[in-house]
Amino acid sequence: MSNSSPPLNILKSHFGFDSFLPLQEEIITNVLSGRDSLVLLPTGGGKSLCYQLPAMCLPGLTLVVSPLIALMKDQVDALNSNGIPARFINSSLTSSEIELAQGEASRGQAKILYVAPERLAMPGFRHFLSNVELSLIAIDEAHCISEWGHEFRPDYRNLRQLRQAFPGVPAIALTATATWQVREDIVQQLGLQQGRVFLSSFNRANLTYSVQSKEGYWQKLLTLLGAHKGESAIIYAFSRRETEELAEDLNARGLKARPYHAGLDPETRRRTQEDFIRDRVPIIVATIAFGMGIDKPDIRLVAHHSLPKSLEGYYQETGRAGRDGLPSECVLFYSYADKAKQEYFIDQIEGRVEQENARLKLSRMVEFAEIPLCRRKNILGYFGEDWEEENCGSCDVCLAANDEIDATEIAQKVLSAVIRTGERFGALHVSKVLRGSREKRVLELGHDRLSVYGIAKDFSEAELREIVAHLQARALISRNEGEFATLSVSDKGKEFLQQRNKLSLPVLKSSAENRESSGKLSRQSDAGQPDYDVELFKQLQGLRKRLADEQNMAAFVVFGHASLRHMASAMPQSLATFGLIPGVGSRKLEEYGRKFVAVIREYAEAKGIPDQTREALKQARSRKPATEEESPRRSTGRASSTYQQTRDLLAQNLTVAQIAEQRNLAESTIVGQLERMVSQGELLHLEHLLPSPEHLRRIKEAFDVCGNQYLKPAWEYLGPDYTYDELRLTRIFLQQEVLPDG
Repeated sequence: MSNSSPPLNILKSHFGFDSFLPLQEEIITNVLSGRDSLVLLPTGGGKSLCYQLPAMCLPGLTLVVSPLIALMKDQVDALNSNGIPARFINSSLTSSEIELAQGEASRGQAKILYVAPERLAMPGFRHFLSNVELSLIAIDEAHCISEWGHEFRPDYRNLRQLRQAFPGVPAIALTATATWQVREDIVQQLGLQQGRVFLSSFNRANLTYSVQSKEGYWQKLLTLLGAHKGESAIIYAFSRRETEELAEDLNARGLKARPYHAGLDPETRRRTQEDFIRDRVPIIVATIAFGMGIDKPDIRLVAHHSLPKSLEGYYQETGRAGRDGLPSECVLFYSYADKAKQEYFIDQIEGRVEQENARLKLSRMVEFAEIPLCRRKNILGYFGEDWEEENCGSCDVCLAANDEIDATEIAQKVLSAVIRTGERFGALHVSKVLRGSREKRVLELGHDRLSVYGIAKDFSEAELREIVAHLQARALISRNEGEFATLSVSDKGKEFLQQRNKLSLPVLKSSAENRESSGKLSRQSDAGQPDYDVELFKQLQGLRKRLADEQNMAAFVVFGHASLRHMASAMPQSLATFGLIPGVGSRKLEEYGRKFVAVIREYAEAKGIPDQTREALKQARSRKPATEEESPRRSTGRASSTYQQTRDLLAQNLTVAQIAEQRNLAESTIVGQLERMVSQGELLHLEHLLPSPEHLRRIKEAFDVCGNQYLKPAWEYLGPDYTYDELRLTRIFLQQEVLPDG
């Protein structure tokens, strides 16, 4: 599309963005050409725009079929606030309200109409559709049509009749969670064989994943919520009783929380959802009944108190975090005992094929929780996507990879115990033998007479299970599935024993004392995000909430967190520059611009800070095209006041530690700012930050041998006497090509 194309004009005027996210332009072009589309984009990847924008270009009505009844009002409010006439019809409306909405759609006063799938079976609604000009059918959460999916909904089968009734109307099916089997089923069920499939990465770059032992979870959860104080969080629990007990316990500790499950009356569920969306309640403790109706973009934490039944479900539930693209955290508290809870319900499933499918999904979920492989690589691999990075840098496994112990001896003991017990027992029994248990079963089998009995008494059961998982991840141990899972030593494991190879493993989570909350993970992943003035951001949040309350809508409908961060950094002090902020379209500029500019101008004038918006956009446009992880919407690349503070302190020849202390920031954040400045073409004089000449020479040698795209190979080449920040700073100098000789 050219810069003068109607879609690009609409993108700016109605949605407030200057450029499309990856694949959006291709998808919209395909839709406007009248062809069918199957769209697989991650949550936060901009799926809705792929039908909302074409709706403004097409002559008639766009019908959106969605199961998210509780969400429809917020979606319609957001569209109307952007100057896009939209309506919804679902069971929450009276018959007169439904008649009014249909009348407006018939007269062309609404361009988009949201409906629930069960509505398609009603004769009156089918009659209404036959009398309107239908230009596009959009099917949201399209995986719900497939019995192979994790959220099959029989009402979605009504879409077959809809497609048959309107064979000439193009359809676009959208989902964020679909394996290849589900994708094929969607194509078959909806008759999309002649359409195009648009498949983006399933990667959610802004999410940090971690799995923690459920042992002592209560204190861990409190620490985690403390790290996200004042931010929205969802805690998923297994049962209705657990949601109520957890919510009660949290409230007793002064944390405002509400339970949510299908057993509550509809009015209580509605009020709980609305209070959460309106920021009146920050924490929801819920069963998986909660979430399909929630599109709140600023959820910063999703914690699982119990094991989900599938990776699809886990991916979708964690996908409710960070939909605005800002750093957010996903934590799973895991106990092997939770597997038995899920297996009980699987046993109740009628139909052998369905039961086997459920067991396979659960087995894959257990593997994700137990095997210490990169969580991101694990999730993406499940959906058929390769992850080539050696270290994702934002999951518990990868972040722990830099802190290792010599595990040669304990690995030998574990492998020997698996062999000595006959390779027909699971990790629990093997660990009991190693710890010298006097349990009846161990004694009956005569395993107390084995040479490996009691040789690892100084390791806890949890530690030994964790070691087994690491050995399984390194293919030294094989796990044999059956009625009872058993362990065996692989050929690689036998070779390890015979050749007495060395083995290093990450420091065991289960043995670490007083570990920091995994909230630390989200702060680390936040280091590369745009900086902003926190005080101004809070003032803008307050204004946003007042405006939203006046209009009875969610705060994010006014402006999202990302837009507020941009405002609090660039500090636009006129309507002209305010309109340049991502997320500010012409309608919102007209409705809210003066009020936000007044707050920003008063704050900036008191601090003596100039309007930096145009300079920021100039810098952003001069840089190379953004990647999917750093799209034009996610970052303005502006010269913020916080970066200027770092520049000023740098000019005083202060060290990174001194700058961090004065700025009250982490040293890694300061180094991250320097990296970003250099990547944007700035020339920084950092000679005083260089490591010693000998370290400098050796680091350059390591980069020559290992390359410098990833730091871990170079760090392993150099050894533990070198820090990651030394390597990062040296790499900055290499990028500037001002590395001194010697």
